[in-house]
Amino acid sequence: MDEATARDEICRIGRSLFERGYVHATAGNISVRFNSSEGGGFLITPTDACLGFLEPARLALLDEDGVQQSGDRASKTIALHRRIYGASLATAAPAHCIVHTHSTHCVGLTLDGAMCDAPQGRELLPALTPYFVMKVGRVPLIGYARPGATEAADAVENTIVRYHAAGTAIRAVMLERLGPTVWHDTPAAAMATLEELEETARLWTMRPAKPAPLDEAQIEELRERFGAIW
Repeated sequence: MDEATARDEICRIGRSLFERGYVHATAGNISVRFNSSEGGGFLITPTDACLGFLEPARLALLDEDGVQQSGDRASKTIALHRRIYGASLATAAPAHCIVHTHSTHCVGLTLDGAMCDAPQGRELLPALTPYFVMKVGRVPLIGYARPGATEAADAVENTIVRYHAAGTAIRAVMLERLGPTVWHDTPAAAMATLEELEETARLWTMRPAKPAPLDEAQIEELRERFGAIW
């Protein structure tokens, strides 16, 4: 994706998420890694920007080393985003766009302590629906750290590497008490992943009696038929 297209898509996705209540106030951020004839770099939403009112020309432009070149001051989460871009590159789910929100139902699950146990550690949700398995996959829980903390970036990078070593790619993590961070090929695909994750968390929250997850045979069928990365 070229820089001009990336600028427009970040603003379009930000506005859509804001208008439909997936983000609020100045919470959340979006970034894209792009290539151009002059070299690659990153675009990211500015610090304390409302995603519903972004302007393409004011997005923060950084070079491959993370040094800001133009635009308003970059979100402090750029360090985390760059670690995700790097760590996911060798996996089956490399990041080209990253979306982070404070989506209500996902955050609410971490406040309730309603996590599930999984082979690689604690995860946000079990294999509740086929589309969650197909479109989102496993969502590891990253323990609480203040926004922008180096410890969170370290933990996310290590988690991506650990899951990859165990044969499972991931395209989302859940930052405890903060919100989900998802990645995909394009801003539109990342937004769709975020939507599926938040809606699955909402379903889980709505059910007084928690349903059993899909069993391994059902998940394997989704892997074979649809390439699910669970």
